[in-house]
Amino acid sequence: MDVEFVAEISSNHNGDIDRCMRFIETAKAIGCDAVKFQLFRISQLFAPELLNNRADLKRRVEWELPLEFIPRLYEKCKQEKIKFSCTPFYLEAVEELRPYVDFYKVASYELLWADILKCCCLTHLPIVISTGMADIDEIDQAMHVVTSCGAKDVTLLHCVSNYPVSPQHCNLAAIKTMRDRYSCRVGWSDHSVNASVIYRAIYKWNASMIEFHMDIDGKGEEYKSGHCWLPHEISPVIDDIRNVSGRDKSCMSADGSGIKQPSESEMIEREWRADPCDGLRPLRATREFQENK
Repeated sequence: MDVEFVAEISSNHNGDIDRCMRFIETAKAIGCDAVKFQLFRISQLFAPELLNNRADLKRRVEWELPLEFIPRLYEKCKQEKIKFSCTPFYLEAVEELRPYVDFYKVASYELLWADILKCCCLTHLPIVISTGMADIDEIDQAMHVVTSCGAKDVTLLHCVSNYPVSPQHCNLAAIKTMRDRYSCRVGWSDHSVNASVIYRAIYKWNASMIEFHMDIDGKGEEYKSGHCWLPHEISPVIDDIRNVSGRDKSCMSADGSGIKQPSESEMIEREWRADPCDGLRPLRATREFQENK
């Protein structure tokens, strides 16, 4: 079965270039096709009025990936023969990444921000878009943006923006809903850390890409949240799918209704998406509420 596996490093690199290299080596060793990092600056991710009142968000500056790492990560991926991808979280990041990435990934929280979608598509590189917490009208709008820009190689990832997410909230049937509606590749971005969910996404719903959050030792910044796989946990799953044709591990509660809409568990996260007016998180109404608390 032709499924592409993408190891999402997110902020588990801990700002350490040697650790980044180990992630790439590990992803290749366990059978991944690509490794994905994130390029953000906290000052360009959250609205200033929110940062002024949220020390916890300010501290996330420690999660940033240094820009000077990017060429070295690219070279390492070439050496290991694995694709290199990165998510741009500010407009200038698209051009900063352009010489290096095999494809762009746009995060669920930036789905409403047409400018970031346009910038990625105008590079003519492939684009992968996560759809967590979005309803079908919002995905329609994003797809209109990318098709209007002439994007030819688009992959949508169904996911649930809850960290971690339980199987009964996965709504895997939405994979088929989106594939039928948009006639493009559709995959699953996993936050469940549940092998049965991944088997079901592939064998029942024909997911063409599986993205999963990975840590190498349980010491990454995001590991404690409970949505990251360790290599020894995900490796047998990848090996099974690569080498055992037709195996089906059922997890029926993960199928859901197939209606593409935010799940109850992710409603609060919708407020924290980038506002389409300025590309900063959260939405303006949420900023005002937080400011007046």
